[in-house]
Amino acid sequence: MKHPSRAQLNPALLRGLTRARRTGGPALPGLTRRRTLQAGGAAAAALALSACGVGGQQRDTADDADYWADKEETGSLRWANWPLYMDPDRTQIEQFTEATGVDVAYREDVQEAASFFGQIQPKLANGDDIGYDLITLPNGFEFSKLVELGYLVPLDHTQLPNFADYAGEIYKNSAYDPGNRYSVPYTSGVTGIAYNPDYIDREITSIADLWDPEFEGKVGMFADPQEIANFGLLFNGVNPADSTKEDWEAAAEKLKEQRDSGVVRAYYDQDFIQPLTNGDLWITMAWSGDIYQQNAEEGTNLRFVIPEEGATLWTDNLLIPFTSKAPVDALKLMDFLYEPEIATGLTEYISYIPPVPHAQEVMAEWAEAEDGTERGEALAEMVESPLVFPSDGDYQNLHNYVALETDQQDEFSSIFQAITQS
Repeated sequence: MKHPSRAQLNPALLRGLTRARRTGGPALPGLTRRRTLQAGGAAAAALALSACGVGGQQRDTADDADYWADKEETGSLRWANWPLYMDPDRTQIEQFTEATGVDVAYREDVQEAASFFGQIQPKLANGDDIGYDLITLPNGFEFSKLVELGYLVPLDHTQLPNFADYAGEIYKNSAYDPGNRYSVPYTSGVTGIAYNPDYIDREITSIADLWDPEFEGKVGMFADPQEIANFGLLFNGVNPADSTKEDWEAAAEKLKEQRDSGVVRAYYDQDFIQPLTNGDLWITMAWSGDIYQQNAEEGTNLRFVIPEEGATLWTDNLLIPFTSKAPVDALKLMDFLYEPEIATGLTEYISYIPPVPHAQEVMAEWAEAEDGTERGEALAEMVESPLVFPSDGDYQNLHNYVALETDQQDEFSSIFQAITQS
């Protein structure tokens, strides 16, 4: 497949049209992409999966080996993404269309993973068009179900040369999708620990600090079963991706001890930033990008750490449903987003971790070119932030989520919901 070289990309589109996050418009208080992910919490996930039937109708995938044999470019595609995952000017889409001639109908229609799955699953079960050729969803229950039911197209990696050349190694062979058979990452982030140094006068280094009686009533934990399970498992020295039912139960017991001790103020679906900022919370589980954005936009000094026991790396992924009317165009866009300059533009707006490590070098070049400007200062700060560009040492201490078969999901969720919902 012919793909655009950097020389083919209009330099004005590479730099001049890219907007720093929130520049040129009013801020949206308390709203970031990752916070919308948890908007409905575990209950919404359970309801959506129950409504569409977790048994589902499995598609016959016997012919998938020849799927790409007769597929051709159509000149247009439809993409469902999350809110706040591309700047309002849709700069990267404009770049893509200029470079390839392919038009993109871009819709911010993914408001919550479980409800979106509930929306598309009945159509996929019937083999009907879902209205999208490319979708963005996180690793998790819904991703696993789409794979199990055969609703995703196995990717043709011969048409993904930029991914092969520029994707970071940690993104090339995840536990949830070995070999990137069905997905490539769009962006990612870390679930770690954040704290407010206005109230805590020592360095936070360990998950054990979330159990410290010194912080009684001032600790925040996530309500999502997968998120809180990971921290219970890591506290017990267990890699979440390798954990067993016995490990889950032991982690739940440790989390129950934490709850019963009175240190936990609340279990949060999303809105932990404001309580952490105003002192209702002193320390909490947190997402890296949310802390970066809060500090950059509000001038706060919240600290984010990857604890010594480790933290978890979550990923939002690009997927092609088997009903796609434009799979070749979708593949072309997937690969285009791995051009380092394109990945850098997305990172500047999103403020989460790009799957393209070379974006850090490109961003440093942009910062130098705009030295002395407000944008140049913001870019220089982002280049140096481990919340956006983790070090090799940070990556070595990051783990995948618990790997669950669909028939394990209800049991797993109930173990940890017993902690957060009682």
